[in-house]
Amino acid sequence: SSLSRVESYQYPNAHLGHLSEAQEGALEDFRILCEKEGYYKPAVGHTQASHDDATLLRYLRARKFSPRDALIQFKDTENWRKENHLEDLYNTIDVDEYEDTRKLYPQWTGRRDRRGIPVYLFKVSTLDSKTVSTYEKSISKSITVPHDEKKVPTKMLRLFALYENLMNFVLPLCTMLPDRPNTETPVTQSNNIVDISGVGLKQFWNLKNHMQDASTLATAYYPETLDRIFIIGAPAFFPTVWGWIKRWFDPITVSKIFILSHSNMKSTLEQYIDPENIPKKYGGELDFEFGMMPVLEPAITEHLKWSNPNKQKGQNTIPTGPLKWTDAASSKELELVAVGTNNGIPRKQVVASSSNSGSATPNPAPSQTDTYPPSTLAPTKTDAEASNTHEVANGADTVPAAAPNADPSATIQPVTAGSSGKTGEQPRVGTSETRFEAQNDTHAAGKLEEGTPAVVDHGHGDKTVTMEPMTIGQAPKEKPIPPIQKDQATLLDQAKAAAGAVYDQGVAVAGAVGLVKTEEQLQKEKEEEAKKKEEEEEQHKRDVNDPKVNEASDGKVEGFLRS
Repeated sequence: SSLSRVESYQYPNAHLGHLSEAQEGALEDFRILCEKEGYYKPAVGHTQASHDDATLLRYLRARKFSPRDALIQFKDTENWRKENHLEDLYNTIDVDEYEDTRKLYPQWTGRRDRRGIPVYLFKVSTLDSKTVSTYEKSISKSITVPHDEKKVPTKMLRLFALYENLMNFVLPLCTMLPDRPNTETPVTQSNNIVDISGVGLKQFWNLKNHMQDASTLATAYYPETLDRIFIIGAPAFFPTVWGWIKRWFDPITVSKIFILSHSNMKSTLEQYIDPENIPKKYGGELDFEFGMMPVLEPAITEHLKWSNPNKQKGQNTIPTGPLKWTDAASSKELELVAVGTNNGIPRKQVVASSSNSGSATPNPAPSQTDTYPPSTLAPTKTDAEASNTHEVANGADTVPAAAPNADPSATIQPVTAGSSGKTGEQPRVGTSETRFEAQNDTHAAGKLEEGTPAVVDHGHGDKTVTMEPMTIGQAPKEKPIPPIQKDQATLLDQAKAAAGAVYDQGVAVAGAVGLVKTEEQLQKEKEEEAKKKEEEEEQHKRDVNDPKVNEASDGKVEGFLRS
């Protein structure tokens, strides 16, 4: 089969300051198209452009630098934002309702990876049926309501606010910090640690709609805001089956996903994130649990000039609720403003400011002309931060997935499998659980040291297995294996069931962080592609049937084409 080159958009490639000549040209064409359609206003004098280049590049990367395709998604997003009054929503959402929603989705840890990209955590096991049911019931009493309830449900309105917090607060903050490489490049993406330990198929199924909401929103209206996903606590068979189902995803998407076992979790995370910024539960040094407010890095607290901070364990920190950066009225600094409402009262108050020196300039929200009255912001709930978290046993180790830069020629480590099911029996090394069952009642039972499958791990569950002599596949039987009863599932049936289960889990996890497209989105893309092809064919017909060419003599055709 032929190989095709996949262009890398991994940060900082294809981001501002790291564009190829062709990508620079696509960005310029995209600006012109957006301006012509009335969706973009260029900078004039001291007036900033309506959208910064970093934002436009997100849409171009999502559409593989096709300006016309990017324009379609950009127009849809801008129309959607206007219809749902997104800026007004973010400025007026009830703070308590915002916090209730924040606890059900990926949360910023207050830390960054080695490149300065924010690290989010999502612990799926905390979203049990009782928690989700309580949240759904609270929506009926919501203070924050949509402008048109027929177009957008209230629960989606709250979810919008979480993405707006990423765009208005977290990413601009990470962009302005000078202690990172590539300071000329704005930070426009986030990392996600997704912990699925202790989550069964039933819980995944019950959370399908909850996760699909986030997936739909991220894919359609917040493209290219995800950098990497680290999936932790997956079932033991997940990495192997992932080697199959990952072929159904786009290569660029697959390159963002890391399936980590307990044995390689710490070492892999540390390749990308400093130990002090990794939560303790995952092998790091950070005292952070899902549900807590962000534990800000010392570099962040030192960079900010605090005006009205909250306190967390004696350190300055941000208040609960939505935040955003605005231009300061009397200086060149950017101000961090707490927005939203408490009991219907707007809480516009400056929390901190930043000189924004030494880094790419983020595009702040429009300057606030309001006077910020002194008010008490909602306190950071440090006493109840860990109340909704609990420890979950990781279970058996998964198959180690090699790190991205692992040497494929390195010595192969034995694969640790789960127990074969016999009381007191230790797991054998060098074979899988299904092979344990198959070799029972043969002369090969318990004798695997001389001839086991040679497993070469290419990383992230993609392995090559070579059977050698004296393995179970070629072992003569001392006594026949008992016949399989009709009401028992065969090994093949079990494998099919496992593959289906892992696929459901993979889709659910990917959906939670916005990697899976809905049927509606896929159908829309298909229709757009068909329409584009039809327009090209019509243009071709017009070119072929040009009367000026058809009526001209052969000798005049070349002259006409050159004119």
